[in-house]
Amino acid sequence: MSSVKAAFLDRDGVINIDHAYVHAPEEFQFIDGVFEGCRLLQKAGYLLIIATNQSGIGRGYYSETDFEKLCVWMKKRFADEGVLISDIFFCPHHPEKALGNYLQDCNCRKPKPGMLLAAQKKWDIDMKASLMVGDKQGDMQAALAAQVGRRILVGKDGLACPQPVAECTDVARNLLEAAKLID
Repeated sequence: MSSVKAAFLDRDGVINIDHAYVHAPEEFQFIDGVFEGCRLLQKAGYLLIIATNQSGIGRGYYSETDFEKLCVWMKKRFADEGVLISDIFFCPHHPEKALGNYLQDCNCRKPKPGMLLAAQKKWDIDMKASLMVGDKQGDMQAALAAQVGRRILVGKDGLACPQPVAECTDVARNLLEAAKLID
């Protein structure tokens, strides 16, 4: 059995303010406390893995190359703050509002668990020992379907503590507060 545990993090609304279809560094605004929260999770032994729906790619608003450039920039900003983002998984698809090959009802788009299961396979993750931090019910549903042991729902853009949903195990205002819940 694997001893690797991961903190799966949604991006928009959890790491950065969700300005809708953020795809360039000049649009990216980190939520207060994100770096400190990630350092706490990292210190507790979690791999940090981002799992994010990116239907803006499928809708033609920006390209996978644009997204990859933003990811390189974002990972460097985290590294500058002493945080290692181990991996980023993304889903460019949408079942109704996408173009060409991106128009599909895939298993990777949250609330389905495909991104989390792909990370589990790649990194040999113990899902029961892992956690998900997300700002939407779909994040919690994906984590539950992937058998992630702890599912923390945070307020969108870190602004307010959300109302719990059936699939979450905890609620917190933001990623920093979520990280402080970890024993």
